[in-house]
Formats: sequence, structure tokens, C-alpha cells
Amino acid sequence: MITADEITGLILAGGLGRRMGADGRGADKALVSLGGRAMIDHVIERISPQVSTLLINANQDPARFAPRPWPVVPDRLPGHAGPLAGLHAGLALAATDWVLMVPCDSPFLPLDLARQLADAAGRQAVPIAVAAAGGREQPVFALVARKLCPDLQDYLQAGGRKIDHWYHGHPYAVVQFDDQQAFVNLNTREDIDRHGGS
Repeated sequence: MITADEITGLILAGGLGRRMGADGRGADKALVSLGGRAMIDHVIERISPQVSTLLINANQDPARFAPRPWPVVPDRLPGHAGPLAGLHAGLALAATDWVLMVPCDSPFLPLDLARQLADAAGRQAVPIAVAAAGGREQPVFALVARKLCPDLQDYLQAGGRKIDHWYHGHPYAVVQFDDQQAFVNLNTREDIDRHGGS
């Protein structure tokens, strides 16, 4: 049985946010206001009770996340290599055996995400458990064993970037969730306005 004490939460905030900013310049999605609070704070509120500690994966100035008390870890690979690069950074620095990866732009994520994924990974004795909803997998919502860090590093250094492809190289569990809205990504200003704006 995998408990919350064995899990580090990893919030992916390392993307360029091109669809959020004007004229394709990009914006810091994590800090965009939703209901009067930064979007990442909604994610922190929902995920922090489910895990032992948090890491924030981000590639810009870490000071912008102050006064939030958790470490900000940049990708270890150059060139914004995507969510797998963020996961790799988290696995490399986590002090627990498991890392629960979630994106910074999904402020409605399930309150039982860690428990459901941990139960499935433990029951099936697999190193990865991935959420699914609405008939498809949600690959950036995943529980991953830290022991896979060297394998992931090899995959990335060989040029691999596709998260699903890397998962498929390992036995993994898929956990179905009923609430599709829990996995909604707020990628644009229109998405923000639709869900409460600033």
C-alpha cells in the first residue's frame, strides 16, 4: 500500500503558455488570476493534502513563486522539452519513492487523485498509474515511481518527448475517474473567463 507520506507532488509550471498570452507571446499560466487567486494556488490547495510535500517545476525566475514555501525545480534538459522533462526534474530531486505529477492549469483536479492512483499502482504492482476520464487517458496526471528516473533520462537524451510513448514502455495502471471536468486545462483567456475569471 502506497501512502501519502511516500508521495511528492510535482506541479508542472514550466511551459511557455503561448495560448494564454496576447499575440502569441505567452503568459505565466501558473500566476494567471482565477477567482482572485493565482491558478497554481487552486492546484496547491487541492493537491497538497494528498501528498507529503510539493515541488514546482518551472523554468523562469523562481522568485515569482514567492512566498510559496516549496522548491522550484527547473528542467535539467534545455529547450523546453515538455512535461516529461518536468517529470524528470521532479523524479531526480524527490525524496520520496513516488512522484504525483499534475499541471498548473487544472485547478479542479480530483481531491482523491493520489489515493486512487496509489491504490491502483500498489494493487497491480506497477511503477506508473495514469488518470483517465471521458474515455481517454490524462497523461499529465500520473503517479510515477522514482526508480524510473534513469530510464526516463535515457529516453529524453535519446530525443524522446512523447509522454504516452514513454508510459507504453512500462507496465502501468489506468484509473478511470467519473468527473471529466476535474481534468479541464485552462489554456486561454477565454477558458479563464468561462470558469470565473479574475
